[in-house]
Amino acid sequence: MRRTVALLVPVLLAGVLPALPASAAPGTPSTPGWSVSGDVIRWTTPTAMPVREAGVEFWEGDRFLGHARESANLRTYTLQAELKDPAALQVRSAGKRLDVFEPPVASLSAPQLPAVQPDGGVDPGKPGQYATTTGEYALDSVKLPGYAAPIEMEGVVVAPKGAPGKRPLVLFLHGRHFTCYSKTNPNNITLNWPCPSGMTAVPSHKGYLKAQELLASQGYLTVSISANGVNAQDAGTPDAGAQGRSSLVRHHLAKWADWAAGRGSVPAAVKSGPAADLSKVMLMGHSRGGEGVNRAATDSLTPPAVDTGFSGPVRWNIRGTVLVGPTIFGHNPAPDVPSVTFLPGCDGDVSDLQGQMFVDQTRGLSRGEAFHSALYMVGMNHNYFNSEWTPGQAEAPAFDDFWPGEQPDPLCTPGTPTRLTADQQQAAGATYYAAAARLFLGRDESVLPLLDGSGVRAPSADPARVLAHGVGADRKSFVVPDGATGASGSARVCQETSRDAAVGCGGARSPHFVGFRGAVSQPERLAVALKWTSAGQAGVVTPAAPVSLAGSRELALRLAVPPNAAASKFGVAVTDHSGRKHSLGSVSVAGLPGSDRTTSLWAQEVRVPLPHGLGKVASLELVPESASGEAWLIDAHGWDKGLVPVVPTRLARVDSVITEVPEGDSGTQTRNVVITATGNGTRVFRLFYNEPGNKPVTKLVTLKPGERQAEVPVTWTGNTRWGGDVLNPVQVQAISNAVVGSATGGLLVRNDDPMPKLTVTPVADSVAEGGTLRWKLTLSEPADAAFTFYGTPAAPASGAELSTTDVDPAWLRSNSGEEPLPSRPLSTTGLGLYVYIDAGATSFEFGVPTVADAETEGEEQVRLKFEGFNPTGTDFEVVGKVTEAV
Repeated sequence: MRRTVALLVPVLLAGVLPALPASAAPGTPSTPGWSVSGDVIRWTTPTAMPVREAGVEFWEGDRFLGHARESANLRTYTLQAELKDPAALQVRSAGKRLDVFEPPVASLSAPQLPAVQPDGGVDPGKPGQYATTTGEYALDSVKLPGYAAPIEMEGVVVAPKGAPGKRPLVLFLHGRHFTCYSKTNPNNITLNWPCPSGMTAVPSHKGYLKAQELLASQGYLTVSISANGVNAQDAGTPDAGAQGRSSLVRHHLAKWADWAAGRGSVPAAVKSGPAADLSKVMLMGHSRGGEGVNRAATDSLTPPAVDTGFSGPVRWNIRGTVLVGPTIFGHNPAPDVPSVTFLPGCDGDVSDLQGQMFVDQTRGLSRGEAFHSALYMVGMNHNYFNSEWTPGQAEAPAFDDFWPGEQPDPLCTPGTPTRLTADQQQAAGATYYAAAARLFLGRDESVLPLLDGSGVRAPSADPARVLAHGVGADRKSFVVPDGATGASGSARVCQETSRDAAVGCGGARSPHFVGFRGAVSQPERLAVALKWTSAGQAGVVTPAAPVSLAGSRELALRLAVPPNAAASKFGVAVTDHSGRKHSLGSVSVAGLPGSDRTTSLWAQEVRVPLPHGLGKVASLELVPESASGEAWLIDAHGWDKGLVPVVPTRLARVDSVITEVPEGDSGTQTRNVVITATGNGTRVFRLFYNEPGNKPVTKLVTLKPGERQAEVPVTWTGNTRWGGDVLNPVQVQAISNAVVGSATGGLLVRNDDPMPKLTVTPVADSVAEGGTLRWKLTLSEPADAAFTFYGTPAAPASGAELSTTDVDPAWLRSNSGEEPLPSRPLSTTGLGLYVYIDAGATSFEFGVPTVADAETEGEEQVRLKFEGFNPTGTDFEVVGKVTEAV
């Protein structure tokens, strides 16, 4: 069977590399660059790239092909998709090219830090009254659907000493990182689980100890859990591991519920602290961990109907989430669970700051009562919130994720006035975790101004500049642009994700304009673009119907201006339903610090007072005072201080289901993919899928009361040649009165043809120095999918081993990224050799080129152990001998 649609699996960000050829010849071996064979596309990097979170995307010009899957040695990325022009291939991640060096454009101006905000009068970053105790637990691993290896159940607990009664629980979940490293070779990092012999597990879950200690001193119980087993295997899941992480979190919470109730064997680390109050739980997730704890919140409120590896009762109440540089591949926030999202201004990994969707995409889904905050954190990168991902603090190799190896950046290069140190970043992060804990777990509204856009700071976070805005709480929607919103003068309603200059928002890099991956059109994603050429050119925005702002003290606007722009001042006025105009005052917004490598067009919250007795409001007017400029209004709300009670609405849950069918031997067949929905009200969601010919389409679906599903027909063609399974994806995004669980499903066409027999034969497995050891792989018949194998050197069973100075230096560098000197056995290096039998081919030869030297060494051996990457289970090993040159 021929694959025609890519499996939409977001994986790691490969890093920034020198320019690589975009048209490598089909069937080229594992050398840096492109290899295209039929519909199998591979990109190989010169050296292993540290695992990041944002995902590697293959593009053909401006056509999205899909998300590539990485190899265990973090060097090769593979995707199967139809390709028309190999020369147009690109690798992107979070909107940036990875396969070419893109020199920075001229800076708009020197980045300036925002003004220091006034002290908010409350400082959650100060340690509390309690001493703390630290311990660890390790429980039996759990088996999750879609994960071959069991997932570890390990946690590090930091608890307060002597705190009375049951205490609220804060659970931390780290993001996607490489899982194993060599203590003797810092270049040897892998994405395996469990770790191979000689490798050590990366303790990513121990990276939040400073924050845990602060929270524990304030009386909170804390636990940070390990997710290496998910990280190593989530590339094979359609949702990039979100469901797996949710299930892992819920397994831990179930254990804590048991222990709080006196059931089961309580680990010493848990027994040494107070009991947990499971009615007050806050989840903190970093990067993909953010998406995972958001899914855990959704799954706790609206349990999934399918098997997710956890089926126990929900004996906890998640009061809020903190999401640090999170991914949100599915654009599926939990609207009724309050949240705070960190957006690091120097994030070099999730650099599009897609976590903004945890705020913006909650609008209109439910009643809008839950508070959702975004914190734009100037000068902070992605990794340093976790000390185990921070150079100088980490046990394993660590790095600065902000595009290492490029030219200096005026904003984010370490040492610039705008870039924070790791210690400063971690102190600021801990301060705002504590602010969220006080708000969500204790309903302490004194910290709310730090999070809701009131423009104050917590001194413990100094010298960080942290700007906030929010939606929900005691806000009333006024301008939330939709298809019925009108605009005139210098204002126009624009589509946030469109690249069409006529209807789009201008193509600016903005967290608010991040598109749903694979979506061709998102007509519900709208903002208001303002552009003027002289002072006084007013922009007028008119909602579909007049809105009552009764009870609101102020009008809050989320307004963005270009990075580094001088302050723009706007007069603000509203017109009531009787036609009377009310001038409310003025607001001023200056551009955030930015460079061409940052995503700094972020909306700042500004407010003006509303007059008493104002009736229904029919329109909003913004009058710029500068001679020219542009700005974007994301939305406007009537605002009052404080929270409102949040009663989850038990929204309908929508899931895109994976339907499995056998391929069949011939003919074209069609099967409907089912999108399931619970609930009885009117539910609206949007579907994204491909029609025949790989034509991407979108469809708005409205389910009326009593309707439980929508269907999408998917067509495929069978044959009698072996090939891999194919997922034809169908993605879903909630629009109103619904929350999405599984955002990606589709039709999984299972291969039902026997696999060809693989034979490995030596061509030259004994050579003199200077010769090339060679072996041949042969298939009994052609296949529709490539056979891919990854080989690593192992010490021979007996005798001397080939060293790094016994093989061709260029070959060694290409396959390990290491230099020959000092001479050392190949089995102690990070050497990884990829060999392929391309789709449609039946054989492939590979070799190990050796060099002659003047030393007398006797016979030496190389032993290569190959693991079947695709298909799995096709492992083999070869042994070659090298004798002295005559």
